[in-house]
Amino acid sequence: MTTSPDRTRFRHLLTAEWIKLRSLRSTPWALLVSALAIIGANVSAAVADYTDFPSYPASMRADFLSSALFDSFTDLASQLVMLAAGSIGAIIIVSEFSTGLIRTTFAAVPNRRAVMGAKVIVLSAVMTGYGAIVSSISFVAVQAILAGRSASAPVSDPHAMRVIVASTLLVPVCALTGLAVGSVVRHSASSIVGTVVVLLLLPLLFVSKQAWSAAIKRSLPHSAWYHLSAEQLAGPMNGIPTTNVGAWAVFAAWAVAAAAVAILAPNWRDV
Repeated sequence: MTTSPDRTRFRHLLTAEWIKLRSLRSTPWALLVSALAIIGANVSAAVADYTDFPSYPASMRADFLSSALFDSFTDLASQLVMLAAGSIGAIIIVSEFSTGLIRTTFAAVPNRRAVMGAKVIVLSAVMTGYGAIVSSISFVAVQAILAGRSASAPVSDPHAMRVIVASTLLVPVCALTGLAVGSVVRHSASSIVGTVVVLLLLPLLFVSKQAWSAAIKRSLPHSAWYHLSAEQLAGPMNGIPTTNVGAWAVFAAWAVAAAAVAILAPNWRDV
């Protein structure tokens, strides 16, 4: 069975994008440092609960499952993910614009959408793997600590896998958002600031008191992650509960929209 030239060419694009991603000196260090910070934030929360557990009310100690799951990937860890993954996504495209490498790439491969499509796929794969590693290590480490108080959550718990998967997928969603912002803005500092505004600051601007504000807040990645990771703590917004299906749909919509912007942006203006 022969392989079509177009398919071979796109496979070459995937290889090229992988080489460019791993050749960035900042990428391995950014992944390593952010992973240590994220895992450290989760472990710190578990250690605090381990220390304070004897002083908790009996009712809280008897029903510690939701807290044990939330310690596996805390709100602070999610904010670190949004900052790190979003910045990495922005940098991998902005670095090409700043060095002029993108002009060479588009000269060699005039199909800009194919180039950006390959970049989206490689970034999504790498960041999903990174998210899976970090969230899995966090879960195992946190539950090992809490097991000392007989307050751990088993991985077989029906909510445990949802916490791990949601925390894993938050990473590529944020990375693709950063890639989209970087593809449009094309300047390092402005792209990172724009990514931080979209991912970190927007959730703070909308409250749950008004229906329209609550609707916008529910449609943001952090709110979707929070519902999936801490359903017992999240509660309804403006009396309107967020469903699991709705939260997963938010993740999917942001990923698709960010990928579309990243792929189409180079066709809107010259490089």
